[in-house]
Amino acid sequence: MKIDGKHLEIIEKCPFFSAKDGFSTEEILDLLGAEIKEYQKGEFIHKSGEPFSGFGMLLSGTAQACIDDIDGNRMIMADINVGITFGESLCYLGVPDSPVYVFSSEKSEVLWLYPENVFSDENNPLKALVLKNYARMLAERTLSMNTRIQVLSKLRLKDKILTYLSSLANDTGSKVFTVPLTREDMATYIGANRTALSRELAALKKDGIIDYYRDTFKILK
Repeated sequence: MKIDGKHLEIIEKCPFFSAKDGFSTEEILDLLGAEIKEYQKGEFIHKSGEPFSGFGMLLSGTAQACIDDIDGNRMIMADINVGITFGESLCYLGVPDSPVYVFSSEKSEVLWLYPENVFSDENNPLKALVLKNYARMLAERTLSMNTRIQVLSKLRLKDKILTYLSSLANDTGSKVFTVPLTREDMATYIGANRTALSRELAALKKDGIIDYYRDTFKILK
């Protein structure tokens, strides 16, 4: 598959391509039957009830992976930005009717990768490499889900907010950072309503614990 320089730079920053053992990125992409698809704002990248025949990597735009609870309310599982992969676990497990759906928050490009033929003939050096990278990627995805678990496990809304903001600060290595979610999506992510979230954010700002302007936040304590 022919990849332009801009996309290649994004792809090679992904942990999945961090180890190549002498193989080129193009060889790995060809093995995985890589293809790039475009999606418009609001368009489903993947619909619930359908299997993930492959997993995706966002090359441009933004997207969200969501699931509906038993009452039909949308829950944000992950905010997907450029260079982030999604659908890895469900693809690996071969879940026939995935409850997760992914939609494009703005016009986006997705690199789709199909690992099915990698799971045979593991003695092939290139396939063995891809399997090793796949396992590393799944492990990192599990670690990233721990943040969501920590947020939702907090009883008080204040603690949920601070846990979420602290995780972003740790990811960026700075106490000043940009929140990638809108207020409405942030409320959904931490399991609160928007009014309660806005009220608690204002209280935290008044108490000198955080400061913020629009989507830029700073942890003060």
